[in-house]
Parts: sequence; structure tokens; C-alpha cells
Amino acid sequence: MKSRFDLHQEITDRIVAAIEAGVGEFKMPWHRAASTKLPINATTGRAYRGVNILSLWITAQSLGYESHEWATFKQWQERGATVRKGEKGTPIIFYKELHIESGDSTAIDDPEGERKIPFARASWVFNASQVDGYLIETPALPERLLFERIASVDRVIAATGAHIDFGGSRACYNHLTDRISIPEERAFIGTATSTAQEAFYATILHELSHWVGAECRLNREKGKRFADRAYAFEELIAETAAVFLCVELGITNEPRPDHAQYIAQYLTILKNDKKAIFAAAAAASAATDFILAFSRNEQEAAA
Repeated sequence: MKSRFDLHQEITDRIVAAIEAGVGEFKMPWHRAASTKLPINATTGRAYRGVNILSLWITAQSLGYESHEWATFKQWQERGATVRKGEKGTPIIFYKELHIESGDSTAIDDPEGERKIPFARASWVFNASQVDGYLIETPALPERLLFERIASVDRVIAATGAHIDFGGSRACYNHLTDRISIPEERAFIGTATSTAQEAFYATILHELSHWVGAECRLNREKGKRFADRAYAFEELIAETAAVFLCVELGITNEPRPDHAQYIAQYLTILKNDKKAIFAAAAAASAATDFILAFSRNEQEAAA
């Protein structure tokens, strides 16, 4: 007896083939502005340096902060702004010099004859997105023609009841607020291998796939730190589900190289464990079914 054709397995196999054949660097399919700038101190205007750049970039990306401006709790108060209750700071490191008597052999010689010991101090800073009373400047998006929306796909998205906020320069799902953030339509420029329309819907479906993984829905394990193993596996699930949904909903006819590029970077974190994509695909199928069930139930109720 001929076995039933498995669309999801076929797509997964194509993704694996694309990864094994080698894929290029993944690029965000929308115009990004402040989020890609060097983080700066909102009070002094000076750019952060060294490991602090990486720490602040990673925090901004994982939590969806819109601004590249940071400051301590006290510095925000001095600017007339207030850090919102419950917001957590991001640690940074800065170095100070402890001046000591010249007889201490552990000190470092200063060119002027002084002797001092450098020591590291930790501080906690908050992004401008975490405070009230401070206006975040959002660079204007370039003018471009909007792509055509797909009514059938919009109905599927709306049927989920997920709260989606459009605007800003990041796409993310915030599990604390249970809300999704997506850049507005005209921010999407697409890539060399996808249209702006494809990129727009694929991005929403990716974040919806994170949304259904919440504890009150499919209750998937979430990574506690940016780019750890659990975080990487969750990204594999969400992007694979986005691929399945794009094909199921007729947004694209087959997986685009963009999907393989995105997935490949997280397989690297998982030490190139090719089996991980198959495990992620199983969870992605469950997420796909969960999302599509909302609109199917609406159709059945209306029949």
C-alpha cells in the first residue's frame, strides 16, 4: 500500500538538503535602524565598548528593545525619566583605577610615576524602551510601495486572537506580556530570494509559532539565555513551523533559501546536529496544526 505523502517531511528534507549544500548569511528582511547601531549611554552620549557592546546587543535582540540608548537607574532619573516597575537591568563592566602607595609591587607603573591597580566594577543599565518619560527617536522609514495583503492568510492570523503590535524595528514574541511585535508593512524590503510580502507573512508566522509554545498553549521549553541550546531549539521549531505554514497557506510554493539560512545558524549552535531539525519539525507540525485549528474551527462553526 502506498504511504500517504507527508508534506512536512518533504519540506524538512529540502531544508536539510539546502543546509548541507551550503547557505549564505541570514539577513533580516526588513529595514533595521536603531537596533543595529552601537549602544550608547543616553546621558553622556558615549558608545559602550568591548564586551559591553555584545551584552547590550544580545539583550536588545532577545527582549525586542527598540532603542540603542542605555543608562543607569540614577542617570535616567537625572534625565527626568522613570524606569518602569519590574524592569530588569542589564549588567555591564567598567574599569576604575585604585591608586596606592608606590611600595606595592602588584601595582602597574604609570608613565608619570604614579602607581595604580585597575579593577573591574559591575553596573546595571536599562534600555530607553524600559523607561517612561523619554522619547525614543525612530528614524523614518524609506518610502516604498506596499505589497498586496493576502486576505485568506490575514483571516488565519486574526483567528488565533494573538495580540500583535505593528511598529518598531524588531520582530519578537514577549512571553511576559504574551504579545507579538512586528515591524510595520513598509519596513519590509524582502531579500534577494524573497519578496516583501513573503518576508512579512513568514515573520508573523514565525512569531506566532513562538506564541503557541507558551505555557498556556503547547507549553514548549524555552531557553533562559540568548543563544543557549534550548533557545536555539525553540528557534528551529518556530522557523520550521513558519516554513510549513507558508506552504500550507499558499504564501510560497516551496521553502525559500532564507528559511534554510536562518535555520542553519541555530543548527551551528546545536553543534551541527542534523537530527535536531527532524525533532524540531515534529514540534513544528504540532504548532502548525494548533495555529490552523483556530480558523478551521471558525469555518466549521459558520457552516
